[in-house]
Amino acid sequence: MPYDPSAFPPFAVTVDLVVLTVRSHALYALAVRRGESPFQGRWALPGGFVRDDEDLAQAAARELAEETGLQAHDPASPAQDHGAHLEQLATYGDPKRDPRMRVVSVAHLALAPDLPAPRAGGDASNARWAPVGELLLHGGTGREGGEPVAPLAFDHARILADGVERARSKIEYSSLATAFCPPEFTVGELRRVYEAVWGVALDPRNFHRKVTGTPGFLVPTGGTTTRQGGRPAQLFRAGGATLLNPPMLRPEV
Repeated sequence: MPYDPSAFPPFAVTVDLVVLTVRSHALYALAVRRGESPFQGRWALPGGFVRDDEDLAQAAARELAEETGLQAHDPASPAQDHGAHLEQLATYGDPKRDPRMRVVSVAHLALAPDLPAPRAGGDASNARWAPVGELLLHGGTGREGGEPVAPLAFDHARILADGVERARSKIEYSSLATAFCPPEFTVGELRRVYEAVWGVALDPRNFHRKVTGTPGFLVPTGGTTTRQGGRPAQLFRAGGATLLNPPMLRPEV
């Protein structure tokens, strides 16, 4: 039998982006206010429909740039200013997740150091960095201007929760935590990344011993900095290791 495309129901493919950064020693996520229906006026994750001529990674990078003005780069590509680590997170295909039509979303996780204020664009009327805890509270509700904020649009609260858990678990066994740091950083700055992502306080001496004793994790640059105040602190850069052995186990809370 010849293949008949009309015999199969059509559906659309979108990309949604969980963009995380560390600001003021806390984990923040990028949220955009929808300027169009459905869920007009509600906060959501940045994202949009995949075009016919692009793959998923290209669609994710384009949507991030169009809706916020921020750039993302693949870890295999040369680093860009204000770039972000980008990887696929998961696929979401509940038949009723989008009231417009059947839509399957391929979510991506993007991580970067403290990024500048985002610029809304595309179909977003506003964009902001929001504390992850605020967005995830009761399925994405928080408070804005003293009034309760509606839950995140679509199934974005679930996608955000999955992205946060991916980041929390992945920094245990990989060097991904350095994606939140500038090219040169101190052990103290790296520790604050772990504390922000995991939401716990870590013992500075034990942390220093673990990260400097893990082969390939950190490489001394030979420089120091006083940007945190106090005595000069040694600067490091990310080493060549992608997997940590032994892993940095998350404390039980």
